[in-house]
Amino acid sequence: MEPKSTAAPEANSLRELSPRQWKSGIAAWLGWLFDGLDMHLYGLVASTFVASLLINQALIPADATPAHELVKEKSGYIQAAFLVGWALGGAFFGRLGDILGRSRSLALTILTYATFTGLSFFAETWWQLLIFRFLAALGIGGEWAVGSSLLSETWPKKWRPWIAAVLQTGVNLGVLLACLTTFLMADLPPKWVFLVGILPALMVFWIRRNVPEPEEWHAAKEKSKGHQPGILDLFRGEVRRTTLLTIIVCACGLTAWWAFMFWHAQHLRNMPELAATAKAEFAKVVTTLDSAKWEMGYKQKIVSLAFFIIICASIVGNFAAAFLARHLGYRRSIAICYLGFFITMGATFIQPRGWESLVYVWFPAVGFFSGVFGLFTMYLPPLFPTLLRTTGAGFCYNIGRIASAVGVVVSGSLASGGDFKKTLLFAACLFVPAIFVALVLPEHKDVNP
Repeated sequence: MEPKSTAAPEANSLRELSPRQWKSGIAAWLGWLFDGLDMHLYGLVASTFVASLLINQALIPADATPAHELVKEKSGYIQAAFLVGWALGGAFFGRLGDILGRSRSLALTILTYATFTGLSFFAETWWQLLIFRFLAALGIGGEWAVGSSLLSETWPKKWRPWIAAVLQTGVNLGVLLACLTTFLMADLPPKWVFLVGILPALMVFWIRRNVPEPEEWHAAKEKSKGHQPGILDLFRGEVRRTTLLTIIVCACGLTAWWAFMFWHAQHLRNMPELAATAKAEFAKVVTTLDSAKWEMGYKQKIVSLAFFIIICASIVGNFAAAFLARHLGYRRSIAICYLGFFITMGATFIQPRGWESLVYVWFPAVGFFSGVFGLFTMYLPPLFPTLLRTTGAGFCYNIGRIASAVGVVVSGSLASGGDFKKTLLFAACLFVPAIFVALVLPEHKDVNP
């Protein structure tokens, strides 16, 4: 399905890359970096921020904890809205990417998620925050589709597994920036972290001035003579099988991963053992904060630390997944990583574990296998015709967010109080059907399976 490219000859080393390729690569990587930052700021402060909003609305008492049932319910709804927005943004901006061009659409996606992440600071009710997160997610979902297609059309095809790892590392580093932000701002009201999310908007001007549209896209536009394939073409002809298979694999994997990424922080924060440790540490320090506020800040730092370690493990996993893809092919690598996900998530939550073992051993083991999601960045776009590329990649990958949104709400309802072990065991089981479907996905010619 992949047409012959009119781009520059394939480079064999970084020194042989053209200025056009470097600019495209830098724009996409920075877009993914800030994608990761804006994506995870909410998850790290969700329960405390939502609790403060509900208290301000007089929906829960002033002494309520982040483990309150209404906090769990509303924070889950907000995260679900975010994931739905991500899915719709992937389809909407993916479509724009095929019609208007990759560079223009990339700038629009970044401007969208930066603006509405910053506006989350001004939310005064839980439903206002839901709206801002939904709108920010439109840009985040769109950036995935547009950025991945931009690089798949401009950088050497034989480098795709490694490009995927580097792109995903950009997301990971953005998440680490989110962890650092919440760690350093742990003693401030949680809404302040969202102001950091405005920063990506500053690079939009550089992208529009310096990043040209790919030659492959220009050539396809000229050849089409005004005939632009639509989203329904994803379900016609030989493209239909690819569309359906990738939707299943992405939906199952993303639902399980996002259940882990959202609820593991709440599970950790609500552990009685962590509360006891916080109280013991409070007795050792001299502070003007009252014990409840100090304990909340201490828990936030531990949650941020756990997230930091998970993402560090994910960075290593990115390159491990790329290595597998280069030598075994994409579909086998996806199946192997999903199997690793199932085993590690199951082992993590099958029995009670102390917070230290979760933070330093089990959570990083799960995070390692998230490198599989980096593979989709370079795997999906070339499966579709050029003028259906960002539409196809954005729709198939991000439609999984709809399933993830439902999964976050449903899985949250399985939790007992602040204990999310049952929730996350249920999520781990979703990797099983995805393993078998992954093995029948189409394969690329630029890998050596």
